[in-house]
Amino acid sequence: MKDKEQIEKEEREKQEQSETREVLTEMKPAGAAEVKPVEAESLSAEKVAASGGEDKAKKFDKSKKGQWSGKGRIARRSRPRVREEKEFEQRSLDIARVTRVTKGGKRMSFRSLIVIGDERGRVGFGLAKGADVAISMAKAYIQAKKNVINVPIVKETIPHEVRKSFGAAEVLLKPATRGSGIKAGGALRVILELAGVPNATGKIIGSKNKINNVRAAFMALESLRHDSERKDK
Repeated sequence: MKDKEQIEKEEREKQEQSETREVLTEMKPAGAAEVKPVEAESLSAEKVAASGGEDKAKKFDKSKKGQWSGKGRIARRSRPRVREEKEFEQRSLDIARVTRVTKGGKRMSFRSLIVIGDERGRVGFGLAKGADVAISMAKAYIQAKKNVINVPIVKETIPHEVRKSFGAAEVLLKPATRGSGIKAGGALRVILELAGVPNATGKIIGSKNKINNVRAAFMALESLRHDSERKDK
């Protein structure tokens, strides 16, 4: 009897399993495909760009140096920058904030005094005002290029002694022996260095106003003459 009962139970279990399978197939929508495991693929750059994950124009191709992989986008190859040689060296002697009283009130500006030179006998100075420091220095540089003078150099020094004054400022310049260098201070030393005078002795006498001292120094340099020119006169 036990064998028959076990056989009946097994048959019942089989029928129940078959019924559950039929119910599941009825619940499944028609035309649904079976889910299969997707194999991992290495996505190429073009597939990623096509899917909208990354922009082609922004992607850099390392195999082609200096070019972009996007269509129509070619980057300029890095070229070595060549520094242009400056015609004149520039040094600022004085930067001051000045005001001008007008009907509507005070108007503030900046005043710059600069000296330029090529260290080969050419030197000039400029004085200008501007709304800010950069503008005033740019204007002064343009003015200095217009006021460039040639300084005569004989045996690595100035030709002769000279003494000039402008207002309350007075400047004295003397020639010096080879190897002594420039013995001067303040604005006078900067002017002689940018002019390219290797050996000279200078002294600022009187006023300490930089503008007047610079003007007096340039008057002294302009009055320098070679020995031949002095004899002709």
